[in-house]
Amino acid sequence: MRTLAGVEDEDKWLAEGIAGIQHNAFFMHRALDANNLREVLKYSALMLSELRTSKLSPQKYYDLYMRAFDQLRQLEIFFKDESRHGLPVVDLYELVQHAGNILPRMYLLCTVGSVYIKSKQAPSKDVLKDLVEMCRGVQHPIRGLFLRSYLAQVSRDKLPEIGSDYEGDANTVMDAVEFVLQNFTEMNKLWVRIQHQGPGTVREKQEKERNELRDLVGKNLHVLGQIEGVDLEMYKETVLPRVLEQVVNCKDKLAQYYLMECIIQVFPDEYHLQTLEALLAACTQLMPTVDTKIVLTQLMDRLSNYAASSPDVLHEFLQVEAFAKLSNAIGKVIDTQLEMPIVGAMTLFVSLLTFTLRVHPDRLDYVDQVLGACVVKLSSVPKLEDARAMKQVVALLSAPLEKYSDIVTALTLSNYPRVMDHLDDGTNKVMAMLIIQSIMKTDSCISTADKVEVLFELIKGLIKDLDETNAEELDEEDFQEEQNSVARLIHMLDNEEPEEMLKIICVVRRHLMTGGPRRLPFTVPPLVFSAVRLVRQLESQGGDIAGEDAPATPRKIFQILNQTIEVLSSVPCPELALRLYLQCAEAASDCDLEPVAYEFFTQAFILYEEEIADSKAQVTAIHLIVGTLQRINVFGIENRDTLTHKATGYSARLLKKPDQCRAVYACSHLFWVDDPDGIKDGERVLLCLRRALRIANAAQQMASATRGSSGPVTLFVEILNKYIYFFEKGNPHITPSDIQSLIELINNELQSDNGNTTIHSDPFFTSTLRYIKFIKQKGGLMGEKYDPIKL
Repeated sequence: MRTLAGVEDEDKWLAEGIAGIQHNAFFMHRALDANNLREVLKYSALMLSELRTSKLSPQKYYDLYMRAFDQLRQLEIFFKDESRHGLPVVDLYELVQHAGNILPRMYLLCTVGSVYIKSKQAPSKDVLKDLVEMCRGVQHPIRGLFLRSYLAQVSRDKLPEIGSDYEGDANTVMDAVEFVLQNFTEMNKLWVRIQHQGPGTVREKQEKERNELRDLVGKNLHVLGQIEGVDLEMYKETVLPRVLEQVVNCKDKLAQYYLMECIIQVFPDEYHLQTLEALLAACTQLMPTVDTKIVLTQLMDRLSNYAASSPDVLHEFLQVEAFAKLSNAIGKVIDTQLEMPIVGAMTLFVSLLTFTLRVHPDRLDYVDQVLGACVVKLSSVPKLEDARAMKQVVALLSAPLEKYSDIVTALTLSNYPRVMDHLDDGTNKVMAMLIIQSIMKTDSCISTADKVEVLFELIKGLIKDLDETNAEELDEEDFQEEQNSVARLIHMLDNEEPEEMLKIICVVRRHLMTGGPRRLPFTVPPLVFSAVRLVRQLESQGGDIAGEDAPATPRKIFQILNQTIEVLSSVPCPELALRLYLQCAEAASDCDLEPVAYEFFTQAFILYEEEIADSKAQVTAIHLIVGTLQRINVFGIENRDTLTHKATGYSARLLKKPDQCRAVYACSHLFWVDDPDGIKDGERVLLCLRRALRIANAAQQMASATRGSSGPVTLFVEILNKYIYFFEKGNPHITPSDIQSLIELINNELQSDNGNTTIHSDPFFTSTLRYIKFIKQKGGLMGEKYDPIKL
């Protein structure tokens, strides 16, 4: 038994062993040169006696073994040449058995046995059976392992397999398999026994050393996988049961894990598929400490790749009911290994789902079954806190999204949202973003209210605060990105049938209204525009032709819109709400719904009066109101007068004079619409322009009083351009004399401001005069109209 020693001691013992091998090898080579068989056997036995040491670790012992192995190759060449030693190989086989110690004797016997088989003077199976039985005489774990490894190495090319030079009569393949299996069984027993060598205090070191020796055992399985003539029936009836029996019965964590890994890697995929039940049964019988999830994962990966290799093999998976067997085995492993961490169970489910999606992509019931099993396991855990397990759950949920280009397919999985419910808020949001990105990537259209309901349940982490304590912790930039993603998603919801589309809008609205004041400004606008698009679709199909009892009518949609925007205006977000009211008013006008359009304008004016206090926001709002009102032609005289009066009144009450002026002259367009049926009230246009002119004059005077100069004449030039516009449109109340007077006024303002006779220094004014001059030179009817104007 190897005693505990330092690295220096082991190095010393190794050096001594190598020196002993080299010393005896020298005399052996001298005897070889002299063809002296007796001396060759004597010194080769002494050389091989150095391998009897128990002081070295497996790694050091391997170094020593390789020195001896190199010498054994020279010895084998000598034994092959009968003319050199003068002894028949049969007699030589008997002679080496008289070596004094069993270890040198067995090495010499294996070497001569190799020559004996090559000579074909005895059947290969008989010699191999004799050798594998006699090797049982060496029971020291490390020495026995290396001896049997040598036997496996020298016999590899001499097995009586089909097609080899040593093929025997019937059952020749079985003889080769029996030899390898017997050698494997004995090597595995020796390997397992190493853990019982020495005191328990060095168990960790022993496990490391055993791990270094595992390939010696595994090589036997590689040989089994390469033997010609091992068909599926033989593998199923003989090879696999014998190997699995050894794996299960050894009751050793390291051996069970490594050997199962070897089985999966060295034997063909189609064999695994046809013997799946036996493999999985063995997995459920492994020691609880064995990492079974990796074994099962490797098996499922092999089978998945096999299924992907050719469509022709898929029917085999159905015949053997691969999914059901894998699912049951994974369930048993998870149930029996009570100490398996949650991340292990999730890893198994991910592998099973990957297998299912690759082998049975059309069986959504299988996919949902895997997700359901995951839900059951997650339900047994109070709270999922392991970050690695969380990552596996995300991988589980992402797999269907990546597999099915149509996200709608994933939405039919009933257990999908139940798995998401077990994620924490942060991971839930990550998963929701992945779902939206998948929809955008595949350009999927969600077209039914039921599927929209499921979808919004899945992404509820983005729509509302799942945990109030985390509501304010999110980075503002990340928050905006999330909400913009939800907004983009709303535009992917569509259905050609108005009734179903209205249901979709109602489902989305119900979910969005729970979002709180931070989210509504992002999510309400796309919902409003989606509803307005439906209104225009209905209007193009004939509007309310179906009557008020129809499921989807513009009036019903506008009622929903009014309630939705009202919620937004109370957030408060008045500027956005005002814009949306005006959009709805324009849509109502297109549907010829005057009362509805008037109501939306009323709401817009109320917001302006009560909520919008910022002067810049007021200017923007007035211009939006005027622009929208100018485009609407549904109003009767009374309603239009009321609204235009309000608009002009608000324009004149803006804080800054320049803003007042621009808003008032913009209102002039409310009285002159350039359409065949549009209003054309030239007198009120002129009143607006003159009012704007008075405000501009007041602004100039204020500038002169406060700054000492009247300032730029931009407002006058802008009003001049309005005069020119309406003059060209044929407003009879705008005369050439009005334009002439305004030009002179601007010239005077420029002269007084500059203090000299230089005029036309304002670029805008210069361009305007150039335009008038161009029209006059162009001639025609319009040129004649401009003739009275003198520049």
